Amino acid sequence: MYGKTICTIVFFIFLVASFSIYMGTVDPRPYFYLREPSPCSSTGKQQPLRVFMYDLPRKFNVAMMDPRSSDVEPLTGKNLPSWPQTSGIKRQHSVEYWLMASLLQGGGGGDDDAEAIRVFDPDLADAFYVPFFSSLSFNTHGKNMTDPDTEFDRQLQVELMEFLENSEYWKRSGGKDHVIPMTHPNAFRFLRQQVNASILVVVDFGRYPKDMASLSKDVVSPYVHVVESLTEDGDDGMRDPFEARTTLLYFRGNTARKDEGKIRLRLEKLLAGNSDVHYEKSVATTQNIKVSTEGMRSSKFCLHPAGDTPSSCRLFDAIVSHCIPVIISDKIELPFEDEIDYSEFSLFFSIKESLEPGYILNNLRQFPKEKWLEMWKRLKNVSHHFEFQYPTKREDAVNMLWRQVKHKIPNVKLAVHRNRRLKVPDWWL
Repeated sequence: MYGKTICTIVFFIFLVASFSIYMGTVDPRPYFYLREPSPCSSTGKQQPLRVFMYDLPRKFNVAMMDPRSSDVEPLTGKNLPSWPQTSGIKRQHSVEYWLMASLLQGGGGGDDDAEAIRVFDPDLADAFYVPFFSSLSFNTHGKNMTDPDTEFDRQLQVELMEFLENSEYWKRSGGKDHVIPMTHPNAFRFLRQQVNASILVVVDFGRYPKDMASLSKDVVSPYVHVVESLTEDGDDGMRDPFEARTTLLYFRGNTARKDEGKIRLRLEKLLAGNSDVHYEKSVATTQNIKVSTEGMRSSKFCLHPAGDTPSSCRLFDAIVSHCIPVIISDKIELPFEDEIDYSEFSLFFSIKESLEPGYILNNLRQFPKEKWLEMWKRLKNVSHHFEFQYPTKREDAVNMLWRQVKHKIPNVKLAVHRNRRLKVPDWWL
């Protein structure tokens, strides 16, 4: 009896549903079909930045590393010259090489987490990478303005601008969606004003006027560290890292600097001579870099005063050595600061504070061990963000930089689209 009743109810429900569908009052599709996502809806995973890289003659890039490199064969990830191990201090300005290498690799070596991929159709590109090694050009073709070889550096910049200004894609945006690395303070120095609308990859704003460089359009990069990274095995082998690092404060570097960097000589008078401080004048040679590597690894804090510009490679050497940075600079900008809170693993002092006798050392000598260990652990957890390598790895410095570029693209598109329809350009400014 109950069976007949249940069958009758089910039949009745089916009859009503069928009639509703036929009459159009019920739409069954939401239950049986997957809808197309809206163009503006988020699907969870962020799409990688699509980058078109100009195919420049090798004299603009890898021929400076290997003069035998020929333009006959296309440059690929397989025939890309390795960055020379003997490059010494030049390595710190090699960001331009690692960005190019990542695009030749494909943006991430097949890694689904790659932040940028290379596209060969410029109409599909979100951004355009200009593979001119402007920092290496300065280091290779004349290290100061009076060197005769500097003329070749200037000529490369002239030829590059002629090439870009003839590109329909440069014209289309006025260069706003073009990415140009110039991490050496003197890189691209002859024709900088002609690229001031582009996305510049710089290490700080020390040599740039405000109308040329800003956080709204440019990307702050780390220097490429020159000391060897401390591995987890090497660090975790310490039973008590606070006690194992016997030097309180470490600095080894050139004390003859310009601008804010002049503070280094004044700090030497205040800090040198203390038994728990290592403050030594030094120049970057292969042997001295090895000495600095060991010194940083055996120190609790590593001093980072400004160089010729507000930043220097020493900060990133300290990070990969797991030595708590002590940063002294009133105008420093730091890479990836929208994602990384440096105050969690670094100490900051103003120039005025640092020149007060005893101020820095008293703070460091009284620094609680528990607090130091907490900062040390956080430092270890972020150090992989400052590694430049090929192939790239998830969340390393190269991928972090491409993500920073991706963050700039919405503002670039806004500016380009507005300029196409405005009768009075930038009327609001």
